[in-house]
Amino acid sequence: MNAKPVLGLTMGDPAGIGPEICLRALREPVVLERCVPVLFGDASVLERVAKAGGAAPDLRVVPAGEFEHTFSINEPLIVDCAAVNAADIVPGTVSSACGRAAYHYIEHSIRAALAGRVDGVVTAPIHKESLHLAGVTFPGHTEIFTALTGAKRSCMMLYSDQLTVSMATTHIGYHEVPGRLSVERIFNVIELTAETMRWMLNREPRIGVCGLNPHAGEHGLFGRREEEELVEPAIRQARETGVDAQGPLVPDAVFTAGQRKKIDAIVTLYHDQGHIPFKMLAFDTGVNITLGLPIIRTSVDHGTAFDIAWQGRADPRSLYSAINIAAALAAGKMKGSAA
Repeated sequence: MNAKPVLGLTMGDPAGIGPEICLRALREPVVLERCVPVLFGDASVLERVAKAGGAAPDLRVVPAGEFEHTFSINEPLIVDCAAVNAADIVPGTVSSACGRAAYHYIEHSIRAALAGRVDGVVTAPIHKESLHLAGVTFPGHTEIFTALTGAKRSCMMLYSDQLTVSMATTHIGYHEVPGRLSVERIFNVIELTAETMRWMLNREPRIGVCGLNPHAGEHGLFGRREEEELVEPAIRQARETGVDAQGPLVPDAVFTAGQRKKIDAIVTLYHDQGHIPFKMLAFDTGVNITLGLPIIRTSVDHGTAFDIAWQGRADPRSLYSAINIAAALAAGKMKGSAA
């Protein structure tokens, strides 16, 4: 049995910065101290990327079919999914081939996690347009992992030492948000957030819940009383289960330094309500965690950065943070403050 957890890394979109930062992770001492990394990707792509801007680590390459058979995992590995022709990839370019390959890496990693071959999964960024061109209808990682693991409920959490936010809705247009909100959905996100923060902090967390409208609706002056009809009942329900939930809070004030000190995590109601303040505070070190899954899944909090792909310029710190959090979750030793 490994003293360190075995973590599956997915390479992400082959045309983005995922291959580069994953290569760096496989030889990074900070990573190797915490876990045994297993990279699901394409060996031929990694070779091209290494020649373009990095140095390929001397690692064992295992075909995906062979990896599914039982053998001891005690060293970093590259699991070659052979999902794309490396010679056809144009770095920084949207393509159906890369979208399809990125999805295959995710599928292989999820199967490995469900089978207990890896103790958690850390994902490099994918490109949603490339996924769409490949016929993959999921809007993002969170929805893919929810569906392929059979999770009954899930949500996205962005975690950092400065701010932690969860989202009731994610990759949808603004006009769709009110129709996707419900008392049950908001309550589920509050509860999932509280469960995770309780374990992280080893105490009862303080959960703030944003309103949907400016000034949290100003008692019905703005919006269609979403605060009164959706948010407030969800907060009451959470309080009845013992959660210290506060709100609806005014969205343009809750992220200020003084308010953040009073709250351990903030439940937001749509993508940018949580992502904008989070990335302002923790863009390089923040971690995306999917709550509610039967497996551990963390991710970087940035995109594919096509403009600098394969140039050796990508900052790997968010990936290292995601690996660190996944390793801590797998080891059951996560400690620290979240807000």
